[in-house]
Amino acid sequence: MEINNLFVGLDIGTTKIVALIGSLNEYNKLKIIGIGKSKSLGVHRGVVNNITQTIQSIQSAVSEAELNSSEKIDKVIVGIAGQHIRSLQHSDYITRVNSDQVIDEDDLDKLINQVYKLVMLPGEEIIHVLPQEYKVDGQGEIKEPIGMFGGRLEANFHVVVGQVSSIKNIARCIKSAGIDFEGITLEPIASADAVLNNEEKEAGVALIDIGGGTTDLAIFKDGIIRHTSVIPFGGNIITEDIKEGCSIIEKQAELLKIKFGSAWPGENKDNEIVSIPGLRGREPKEITLKNLSKIIHARVVEIIEQVYIEIKNYGHEDQKKKLIAGIVLTGGGSQLKHLKQLVEYITGMDTRLGYPSEHLAGNNSIEISSPMYATAVGLVMNSTKVSKKNEVKEEENKENIDLKINQDDSVKTERLTVFEKFTDSIKNFLDNAE
Repeated sequence: MEINNLFVGLDIGTTKIVALIGSLNEYNKLKIIGIGKSKSLGVHRGVVNNITQTIQSIQSAVSEAELNSSEKIDKVIVGIAGQHIRSLQHSDYITRVNSDQVIDEDDLDKLINQVYKLVMLPGEEIIHVLPQEYKVDGQGEIKEPIGMFGGRLEANFHVVVGQVSSIKNIARCIKSAGIDFEGITLEPIASADAVLNNEEKEAGVALIDIGGGTTDLAIFKDGIIRHTSVIPFGGNIITEDIKEGCSIIEKQAELLKIKFGSAWPGENKDNEIVSIPGLRGREPKEITLKNLSKIIHARVVEIIEQVYIEIKNYGHEDQKKKLIAGIVLTGGGSQLKHLKQLVEYITGMDTRLGYPSEHLAGNNSIEISSPMYATAVGLVMNSTKVSKKNEVKEEENKENIDLKINQDDSVKTERLTVFEKFTDSIKNFLDNAE
């Protein structure tokens, strides 16, 4: 197999680290050929807090994926989340010198570069600048201004901001694990690529990715990402509550949550009891399932309500911004029993579970189609886009063509280049930090 037909995503989560290797089959569909996962030991709420342990966990996941696929991983696309991620809306404009010429990609780049120069809080840097709609000479709701005439070009942007030190730490871990760093993608955007289809993004949908340490939200409407948010609570905090509420150890609390946990307390009868072995010869503990689901319910309600506040902040209650496709739940935490019903009850929005098998070739393993691999699958998909874009660039360099040729393709590739400057600056940092 040619090495350029390999695409690798690395999901550095709070609970687990997943490395996925994918390749395109003859129908250009993505097939996952290698999977490796390891317990994540050095990450807390999406942020690396122990470099050595994180490097070991990355190496362990990568080795397993290589063993599974008999392929060698040399570069990866990595996901970023964590409580330091925030997003904001921003409008900006440029006045064009020559309004008799049509708007081209350089104008868009100039406008986007202007947004990158926004002054952020100390230690923060802009990660993504995502254009929403453009206005040309006051005429609004333009999705693609290239080819139009106009003197003033303005746009609304969704700007995602993160802490530089956290991002550099992730990049450092990958480099120290002996792998090249190909790029970073915001995790909610990667998960959305894996589990949503275009109709949902068009109609309006909120993707809620419940991980171990964080719950990520991405809202789409009219095919454009409108809002992203990272809430610093996930499945781990539910386990923590069970551990404290039932006075048991974490391993037992996690097992209880997975095997018997439910987000809906009315489901269990009072006499349903599970017995847990005591430590070192102590008496076993008896826990009622009703009590267990009350503990889970309280925390899950809190997480969903925080997410719902974000959905309302986006403006879901406004008729024009209504999310017709409702909510899609994904991530490991979405597998909790009766969670879908609880989300529908709290938000009043249609809800479904999102499985990442939607965009994959039909003959993948059952394991991959679990919601817990949504982010990793999305990152592999992202890697295919980056590779395609690099191929397009190489072709252009080889032939040294006139810029005006193939303008439609340049529009498509421009969407992917928004993030390149940032990735390059991280790569430069790593090279200079040796």
